[in-house]
Amino acid sequence: MFDIFWTDRSKTEYNRIKSDASLKKRYKAVKKTIELLASNPRHNSLQTHVFSSLKGPKGEKVYVAYTEQRTPAAYRVFWYYGPSKDQITILAITKHP
Repeated sequence: MFDIFWTDRSKTEYNRIKSDASLKKRYKAVKKTIELLASNPRHNSLQTHVFSSLKGPKGEKVYVAYTEQRTPAAYRVFWYYGPSKDQITILAITKHP
């Protein structure tokens, strides 16, 4: 099990999605993704992979996890391992273009 840490940006976006009634379905998907990351960041449904064009603050590999598959404007969660063992930091939550 991993502890989840948030950047200010990611927590703000998470709370924005949570509070927007029109995004209820998207919020559920993002919430489930965060829960899966905490329990198993390599869970098949997340389709986690390295996002090579971005690095963490100390050069950490950044990963992207899918919140939904084959869905227009689905969100993606960008994260990295750390700052300590058994911790994951959520960098950003963004819509897929």
